[in-house]
Amino acid sequence: MEHLLSEWLDVANRLREARRILLMSDYDGTLTPIVERPELAELSPGVKELLRSLSHQRGFTVAIISGRAIADIKAKVGIKGIIYAGNHGLEIEGPGISFVNPIAHEFRPIINVIHYVLTRALGKIRGIFIENKGLTISVHYRNVEQANIDEVHSIVQRLSGSVEAAGKARITPGKKVYEVKPAVNWDKGKAIKLLMRRYGKGGRRSGLFPIYMGDDLTDEDGFRVIEHYGQGISVFVGEPDRPSLARYFLRTPDEVTTFLTLLLSRLQPVPDSIQETETGDMIEMRNPNQDLMLEEPS
Repeated sequence: MEHLLSEWLDVANRLREARRILLMSDYDGTLTPIVERPELAELSPGVKELLRSLSHQRGFTVAIISGRAIADIKAKVGIKGIIYAGNHGLEIEGPGISFVNPIAHEFRPIINVIHYVLTRALGKIRGIFIENKGLTISVHYRNVEQANIDEVHSIVQRLSGSVEAAGKARITPGKKVYEVKPAVNWDKGKAIKLLMRRYGKGGRRSGLFPIYMGDDLTDEDGFRVIEHYGQGISVFVGEPDRPSLARYFLRTPDEVTTFLTLLLSRLQPVPDSIQETETGDMIEMRNPNQDLMLEEPS
């Protein structure tokens, strides 16, 4: 993987040729740092304003694609006029689009049963947090004592074997979390492909430039779609020593903020002009974007 900020000059040149930019991003660990409990992950006012400003640019669409329930991620981000995809893309809402995977909707009773079983099996382990998100479940064990981690793994793996053998659900690991999803052929990659078709009719000839940023295993499906498309950029958020299908990396959410700032500056060109001072002298006003194009960010 290449460091995205170090490759900004090349990326900026590619952006110049785009007719429409589709910026898609995960939330936890990407736009916000990973925290002890999901409800503590708050979007900073600065990042929120960057996303809002980007969404108002001509030919630019912003989408947040999260494992959170869609009502939760909409409340966390709180920006009108952008796209929200919740439960790993099983439900999508935004201007001109409203989607719920019909098969996943039928699995709600099964998800509720699995939530009950998980709560009975894991509920006594201190620090465990089992989150029922309607269409999916997250089993958070970040706050579980190290001595009890193996017990969590053992219980979840036993349940995983049972539900997967029955064809009812899939259980996949993440960063100190297990994700329980209905056994349907859908993931973040499929959601991204749906949005790319929606905003890039005509395929590669449409001039669509998709960007996807994420930090966890569930984001790899999205990276795969972007790389197969061949004209966008996939960005893993984390240290580059972890294998990923993404072409680029940013180490932290702070670096994501830097990238968003550069992206907005690239989309808001300020033309060179001549301005007259109060004394009648003529001074040259330089385009600040020239600095971004001539110097690599540190």
